[in-house]
Amino acid sequence: MRRTALPRPPRLPSRGRIVALLTAIVLTLAALLGLTATAVPASAATDYTQSVTQLNASQTQITFVPTTAALYVDVHYLVNGANQQNFRMANSNGTWTQTVSSLSAGNVLEYWFTYEKNGPQYDTPHFTYTQTGTTTGTVATPTFSPAGGTFTSAQTVTLADSTSGAAIRYTLDGSTPTAASALYSTPLSITATTTVEAIGVQSGLTNSAVAAATFTIGTSVGCPAQSDTPNFGPNVHIFDPTMSSASIQATLDAQFAQMKDTNTAQFSENRVADLYKPGTYTVEDNVGFYTSVAGLGLNPDDVTINGDVTVDAFNSEDAGNATQNFWRSAENLAINPSSGTDRWAVAQAAPFRRIDVHGNLALYPASYGYASGGYIADTKVTGQASSVSQQQWYTRDSNLGSWAGGVWNMVFSGVNGAPANTFPSPPETTLATTPVSRDVPYLYIDSTGKYRVFEPSLRTNASAPSWANGSTPGTSLPMSQFYVVKAGDTAATINTALSEGCNLFVTPGVYHLSQTLNVTKANTVILGIGYPTFVPDNGVNAMQVADVDGVRLKGLLFDAGTTNSAALLTVGPSGSSASHAANPTTIQDVFFRIGGEVAGKATASLVVNSNDTIIDHIWAWRADHGNAGTVGWTTNTADNGLIVNGNNVEATGLFVEHYQKYEVTWNGQNGKTIFFQNEMPYDVPNQAAWISPTGVNGYAAYKVGAGVTTHEAWGLGSYCYFNVNPAVNSYHAFEVPNTAGVKFHDTLTVSLGNVGTITHVINDTGAQTATNTTPSNVVSFP
Repeated sequence: MRRTALPRPPRLPSRGRIVALLTAIVLTLAALLGLTATAVPASAATDYTQSVTQLNASQTQITFVPTTAALYVDVHYLVNGANQQNFRMANSNGTWTQTVSSLSAGNVLEYWFTYEKNGPQYDTPHFTYTQTGTTTGTVATPTFSPAGGTFTSAQTVTLADSTSGAAIRYTLDGSTPTAASALYSTPLSITATTTVEAIGVQSGLTNSAVAAATFTIGTSVGCPAQSDTPNFGPNVHIFDPTMSSASIQATLDAQFAQMKDTNTAQFSENRVADLYKPGTYTVEDNVGFYTSVAGLGLNPDDVTINGDVTVDAFNSEDAGNATQNFWRSAENLAINPSSGTDRWAVAQAAPFRRIDVHGNLALYPASYGYASGGYIADTKVTGQASSVSQQQWYTRDSNLGSWAGGVWNMVFSGVNGAPANTFPSPPETTLATTPVSRDVPYLYIDSTGKYRVFEPSLRTNASAPSWANGSTPGTSLPMSQFYVVKAGDTAATINTALSEGCNLFVTPGVYHLSQTLNVTKANTVILGIGYPTFVPDNGVNAMQVADVDGVRLKGLLFDAGTTNSAALLTVGPSGSSASHAANPTTIQDVFFRIGGEVAGKATASLVVNSNDTIIDHIWAWRADHGNAGTVGWTTNTADNGLIVNGNNVEATGLFVEHYQKYEVTWNGQNGKTIFFQNEMPYDVPNQAAWISPTGVNGYAAYKVGAGVTTHEAWGLGSYCYFNVNPAVNSYHAFEVPNTAGVKFHDTLTVSLGNVGTITHVINDTGAQTATNTTPSNVVSFP
């Protein structure tokens, strides 16, 4: 876990910052006690919209819509100046409502709001409304422009109502709109086939009839036929068993010499993929930075390496540690290790997938120096997998002959041969199955020599490799439906391919984006090999995925540009509400970097708004070391690694490090996380610069939103190493609502070398970090 970082001069806390913190504490206490007077007025009229809708002769609905998402909104009201009531309003996709009953004609309702905005809370002015007691007339039915129909590209849809002063409420998920549905305020961006339904509402009038329009996007467009035997470009090496072992070895050795050095290759723009056609090879494949090694068979044993596929602490400057062995992968082949043991000593962003190891697997360097954490899935190891000095590890849906070792946090789900659940001694967390999983799409070559991409089927409560009883269940797509992205492609050419209905096969390279990549078609596959890297320029977001079924993203690296992006990858627009349980979007081996190569900036790395999304192995990293001038508290700035707003989202293998505010914020209901690894930011200059909105020291690494009632997580570790200012403290690493439906299992904190402290593990529970780099553990919460 060693990372270098330049020291920063301490900055003394300002008097204004202290006053602001004290004010926030007072406001929080006032809200908890049900008081209505606060010291802070509404920050701006543009912060919100509010309205009152008479539902019937005796009921009225108060509505509040904050411009930016709020953690809570409270409404306070009096009827005829008496009997004040205070309620936490109900939230539906960002629209907060409260129904007032038992009203009579002529009753005067005086009401006002208290709402949260980025930590502090604010009071609005008082408003009044008079109940009419009857409704007369009906609101006109809303209209759409353009009207529904079939379109070849996304549409901007404007809604209007001819009744003066009427509000429009709408839905996009097929449900009938009500007065509590989303409030229309700006034109809708319809990027995939959608039915928009809307009603007009106005106090004193009957709601309009429901208007509906279906916008069919892109059905008349198909991907122009591509080659089934494409030219993948010079950075993809395709080996054939008819080639001599010596010639293959020479190619492997030459590329490894270029890709192995931690000092020079770690932040270079070199990218490479080694692909083996079905057959047997006798080679030693040492895997360096930004290198993917994969077999081109339909199943792992179609390609056999008699030799090794190795990652180790290769360089003298590594000092025997493998803690910076990032950005390399192995997939879809069998290994007969030359010594009986294959070695895969890695850190983050180095997946080992669909491998059949005919022997043992060592996950630590030959020197027994540390390695920093890794990921195995859909794999079989006939012998023993041993972690030894590996600090944390996650293994999913695999078969192991046996397992040995554990330093802080070893997690298994759906793994035959996994150790028993013994956390914290030894620190092993074992789930019999993985709730929901779907293995990665992968390239293979068929019996006619044509390339295809296989799409594994969705699995529920899975265990063992998907290919344990034969071929992996699923379907395949011909390469004729894939646009091959390679040197010379721009955001414009890539977006054209996407708008034409093509999937993307992204070859090794660095691609600068002058515009956002828009993924709007259901079931789009974007498959990268050799760590292709998307860099957003001029502050654009790198990629946005519509709220559609079955998008598969695999094998991509998003690297922030020097102008701040709001987000690097967004799945689903804000307010997404469709169910994708039968065919979720999957984000697999997708990695994010803020700084390191350049002084990158992004407010958030990954934002998930779509329901049912599967996040399967990501590393979101705000760099703590890198090229000169690319890292520092005010240099590579980034607030959040992951924000989850969708419901029923599952994360398996979640690595998030060094972000400057909440590193993971989970607002959706019924979320699940199996394995979480985190390091807090190293470079906090002083405590005053790192105080959470709740007024406590630091930001939690993993925060579950206050309104969440169901969430469960297993095997989570957060570590601190405040090397710029060791006096810095974090009050806790995990911040969650105190409710029975929010459950955490096997959670820990560590102070690396006692450089800084974490007072509690989760909320107010768990001991302060020890001085000797041993964990503070909480087995179960609450």
